[in-house]
Amino acid sequence: MIIVCPLSAVQRLVDDHRVGRVVSLLGPETPHRTFTGIVADRHLKLTFHDIVEPVDGFTAPRAEDAETLVSFLKDWDRVDPLLIHCWAGISRSTAAAFTALCMLRPDVEEERIARELRRASPSATPNRLIVSHADRILGREGRMVAAIDRIGRGADAFEGVPFTLKP
Repeated sequence: MIIVCPLSAVQRLVDDHRVGRVVSLLGPETPHRTFTGIVADRHLKLTFHDIVEPVDGFTAPRAEDAETLVSFLKDWDRVDPLLIHCWAGISRSTAAAFTALCMLRPDVEEERIARELRRASPSATPNRLIVSHADRILGREGRMVAAIDRIGRGADAFEGVPFTLKP
C-alpha cells in the first residue's frame, strides 16, 4: 500500500499502518523530521520547492532528485506500506506517488494511473517538473507528463486529505 498525506498526518499514519518506508519532499525552509518507527535508511528526504520551472531564489526539483526517488522505490519490497508526504499532500507527494505507480506497473497506461490518482484524491495536482524527470528516467516517452496534463489541476485545497493507492 502507498499512503499519501500532508506532513501534519505523517506520524499518526506511520503508527496506524505500520509503515516501513517514508518519502519526505519538503522545501528548504521546512526542516525534515524523523518519525518514530522509521529507521534512517528507510526514510528518503528530498529538499526542493514546489515549483515547476526554475525561479530565482528557489530550488527546483532536479533530475537527480527523481533518480534518487526511483532508486529508493526500487528497494521497497512492498511488504510494509510506503508513505509519501510533502507539506500539503497535494503536489510533490502526488508526483512521487504517480512515479511509484508508473514504475511498479510498467505495462499499465499512464493515463489510467493518472485517473486512478484523481479518483483517490480530488485535490491531487502532481508537480509537473518531478513527473517530467521521472518520465525520462522510466522511459515513458512523455506519456506521464501528458497523462498529468489531461487530468489537470485538482480541486483547490489548503491541505490534501490522506489517501491510499495499491502498488
